[in-house]
Amino acid sequence: MTAQPPDLFRPELDVTPPERQRRWTVLLRILLLIPHFIVLWFVSIAAGVVAIIGWFAALFLGRLPDWISGFLTLFVGYQARVAASQLLLVDRYPPFLVEQADYPVRIEVRPGELNRLAVFFRLVLVIPAAVVSAVVGHGWAVLAFFIWLIVLVLGRTPRPVFDATAAVLRWAFRTNAYFYLLTGAYPRKLFGEAKAEENPPRQSPGTRPLVMSKGGRVLLIAFIVLGVLGLLADGAAQSTYQQQYMYEQEYQWAF
Repeated sequence: MTAQPPDLFRPELDVTPPERQRRWTVLLRILLLIPHFIVLWFVSIAAGVVAIIGWFAALFLGRLPDWISGFLTLFVGYQARVAASQLLLVDRYPPFLVEQADYPVRIEVRPGELNRLAVFFRLVLVIPAAVVSAVVGHGWAVLAFFIWLIVLVLGRTPRPVFDATAAVLRWAFRTNAYFYLLTGAYPRKLFGEAKAEENPPRQSPGTRPLVMSKGGRVLLIAFIVLGVLGLLADGAAQSTYQQQYMYEQEYQWAF
């Protein structure tokens, strides 16, 4: 992880929790989001091409051209809004591509000057942050059915569940922004800027800092533990399957 100036702006994501969630939208959430998944898949292909062009441009210019940073900001913002709905953080249906001023998921990214050496090694540098994102995301997935059931029964997202899930989403958003060269600030503060009893200053007037409740911090730790165990179990299962496949191939060749 490279050193960075202390005043470097870190991309911010702010999610306003809904007071209630309509149970029928919770029940059918994945089905309702299928059109977004399709659009997001096509946009992600374009984003990959633009990101490659942006990587070469950033190596020469020390920053992303405005049209590239604008498109990639649009992409990571759209990705975050769809993910927020999928993770049951919001009840309103996300807009397609463009951001709505009153939508409860707000992002702020300030593309600027980039360290060319960090740009060159970006695929390597992002690995630790991506591993953390995979761990907490996998941990959330382990409990996804129970989270869905709780929100469906209660008609709302309990504060600990909301806080921990918002932390997972924000870390993934910051990791994506770093990967796509929209910032030179490395992802930090998985557990938020402060505890619920504190009042941290805002980094941006348009977004609020992530303030974690005690229950949210405990649940996020559970995501980490379950994510590590789940990934280790998946790795062990994959290794066992590969060994079994190799043995079967050797047996077939023997005859």
